[in-house]
Amino acid sequence: MMKDETKNQIRGGMLYLVATPIGNLSDLSERAVKVLSEVDFIAAEDTRNSLRLLTHLGISKPMVSYHEHNRRERGEEIAERLAAGESCALVTDAGTPAISDPGEDLVALCAERGIPVTSIPGACAFVTALTLSGLPTARFSFEGFLPVPKKERRERLAELAEETRTFLLHEAPHKLVRTLTDLAEVLGGERRIALCRELTKLNEEILRTTISGAIAYYEDREPRGEYVLVIEGGVKTLKTEMPRKSVEETVRAYLAEGMSRNEAVKAAAKELGLSRNEVYAQTIGQDG
Repeated sequence: MMKDETKNQIRGGMLYLVATPIGNLSDLSERAVKVLSEVDFIAAEDTRNSLRLLTHLGISKPMVSYHEHNRRERGEEIAERLAAGESCALVTDAGTPAISDPGEDLVALCAERGIPVTSIPGACAFVTALTLSGLPTARFSFEGFLPVPKKERRERLAELAEETRTFLLHEAPHKLVRTLTDLAEVLGGERRIALCRELTKLNEEILRTTISGAIAYYEDREPRGEYVLVIEGGVKTLKTEMPRKSVEETVRAYLAEGMSRNEAVKAAAKELGLSRNEVYAQTIGQDG
């Protein structure tokens, strides 16, 4: 009990990563409320959004913005304040900071400077979606948003075509159909997928289907809300091996390069994955 109480005390010079609800305000933990109430200041992705949450909780705290476009200079400012002994809670608009979020840079900066960081666990959209998907969860890969530039997007999709684990993507409603079409071209239409939207909210929807089925579903429906796509991994295929040189050919090739017999046998054994004795046994009588 004493251990828990000590851990729950707010420490000066500490960065707190505070997970906020992804839709349902009741998901905010008691510990998160305590931290938000007691830190010296709060760094938020969008101070207007976070202000609404704090107002709902009856909390009034100094706030600074920390987002994709100011993370370098603002990160330095926050780190300096932490080094001077202030405590800070980092929050994102929804979910866990530093997941597909510029908060990862601030954590790296603190780690580099020896500034302690701790996490207040809570809602995380991709973990919630994974648990609801009905797809394998033992091994998975979180990919965030696909790149926007065409070349990078093609390269990422080509990598995902080789992925055997369940993988997850975030997607905005206006880009959903394009992404589903791209996935169908690369993975095939029969790959299973779960489309999770409005998670923890009143209109939560989990569509479990195939990629082709999802494309058909949205032919006459407008995508609404932010999506997490959970996609079934592919089946591992065996690559066709190149014809392997014989032991004799391999040793002769090394002898032709001027190696001694011992050197040639050693090199051939390493190349072919055999023991030296096996190579010797199969090359007795070769000319040196």
